[in-house]
Amino acid sequence: MEGNSKILIDTFGRAHDYLRISLTERCNLRCVYCMPEQGIELRESSAYMNKHELLSIANAFIDLGVKKIRLTGGEPLVRKDAAEIISELAKLPVELAISTNGILIDKFVDVFRKANIKSINISLDTLQKDKFNKIARRDDFDKVMSNIQLLLQDKIHLKLNAVLMKGENDSELIDFIEFTKDKNVHFRFIEFMPFDGNKWDWSKGVSLQDVLNKLDSVYGKRVIKLQDGKNDTAKSYAIEGYIGTFAIISSITNPFCDTCNRIRLTADGKIKNCLFSNDENDLLSAFRSGKDIVPLIMDSINKKKFKRAGMDSFEDISNPEINSNNRPMISIGG
Repeated sequence: MEGNSKILIDTFGRAHDYLRISLTERCNLRCVYCMPEQGIELRESSAYMNKHELLSIANAFIDLGVKKIRLTGGEPLVRKDAAEIISELAKLPVELAISTNGILIDKFVDVFRKANIKSINISLDTLQKDKFNKIARRDDFDKVMSNIQLLLQDKIHLKLNAVLMKGENDSELIDFIEFTKDKNVHFRFIEFMPFDGNKWDWSKGVSLQDVLNKLDSVYGKRVIKLQDGKNDTAKSYAIEGYIGTFAIISSITNPFCDTCNRIRLTADGKIKNCLFSNDENDLLSAFRSGKDIVPLIMDSINKKKFKRAGMDSFEDISNPEINSNNRPMISIGG
């Protein structure tokens, strides 16, 4: 579809050219902000997109102007055919990226190289082993840190994501910043967001302003504001003289919705036009029945709300009757 790069424009004039595809709802960690304590319902494999379906649906989005695809999960690398999917998507005219918890990185480095993946996001909510075990509910800290070092040696652009939570890891903020001193990493601090089963309460949240106040008290004028990209979800900074950089993703206190270009495709083939939305269109069932999925994609984009799926105020997003009316994070895809 030549000339269709701006077809996916919502009613607020936002062009959507970035698709996040969840490969699986399964994960080898059990992070408290992502996975409900009781876990999630396990379904038959037939409930999810197979490789052929995933690639076909991805191509439909590319025909509609998508220029970047990020693979998420769950943990995308636990899927048995993850390497095949990565290799096939790499043949398409898109920038390909991946978000992972880092545990299986060493088994996929060659796959990433061949797929020309230049940017990888890794979840790293603490630099302390005992705290990692508490947050992730698994003892894989040493493996994750080893694989981070492996990627640093491979010169892949590395983003490390930490969900900041009061009383859990907020005391490590300066340690996270110091991690960027001699390492070419981009550390991103994410405000704690509400999803089904994660016991969200903003009293646990650490805001954009909280982070900036702490940095000002420690680094003062050495904190440098960097130029943000047009569709960036984060506000980026650096400490003068440090090799790495850092950023703050303020989805709760200072959302970035006015420039959002993201679409999400869940592992079971549902399109979500916003991370916070419970409104979904079932592309997989339509595809399996031979229907044209483009009208469903267009319908989803046209229904997109301006801010956080219609939760315009802090009161809305703090209301459990509203904010919990969504999937758990692990079944959406980060």
